[in-house]
Amino acid sequence: MMHFIFSDTAVLLFDFWSVHSPAGMALSVLVVLLLAVLYEGIKVGKAKLLHQVLVNLPTSISQQAIAETDGESAGSDSSPVSRTHHRWYLYHFGQSLIHVIQVVIGYFIMLAVMSYNTWIFLGVVLGSAVGYYLAYPLLSMA
Repeated sequence: MMHFIFSDTAVLLFDFWSVHSPAGMALSVLVVLLLAVLYEGIKVGKAKLLHQVLVNLPTSISQQAIAETDGESAGSDSSPVSRTHHRWYLYHFGQSLIHVIQVVIGYFIMLAVMSYNTWIFLGVVLGSAVGYYLAYPLLSMA
């Protein structure tokens, strides 16, 4: 079927997640709702990490490269610039990992909605709304 239906039966994401009762559907809606809340929280966490990168690494990479070239002539291996590059790579790795987790959860949510079960869809919408409501005020906190 390619239209939304109100039903208490569905197969979500994997064969073992097969729902055949109202209680199972309620639990599945709760799980999908929590996934949507987590997705919104991850988006905020990723934005806060980006803010940390911008605050802690005020100089651009090109300016650091120029400074590093000047520092190499002095023969210093543990210069503040190389530590800054190392810290930038750690932040970048963290952001990349968070991005992968965000994409995976986003696709799980999308595939759950593609079950065309109205209850699951409403769980995703409600979870997204609750997640946005709870997470986005955290962006303004320092």
